[in-house]
Amino acid sequence: MELTSNEAVKEAVIAGLGCSIMPVIGIKNELLHGDLQIIPVEDFAITSVWNLVWMKNKNFSPVAAAFLKYINEQKEAIIHEKFDWFKKF
Repeated sequence: MELTSNEAVKEAVIAGLGCSIMPVIGIKNELLHGDLQIIPVEDFAITSVWNLVWMKNKNFSPVAAAFLKYINEQKEAIIHEKFDWFKKF
């Protein structure tokens, strides 16, 4: 089956139509409510890395520069605060 959105995939899996590979951040609520579960797979080769991207010779506005500085300085605290829930699964 081919579906065009993560939400459609989640609903199909919840309805019992199969299983899927999805980013954990996209199924947080379903995991917390017990609608979905993670099937552990050893040596799973797919990993995800998030990046901030911008145009090559971009001149940042003061707000954009402050945001980038904040992210660089606080990224570990943000990861801990916003994504520690992931360790439960």
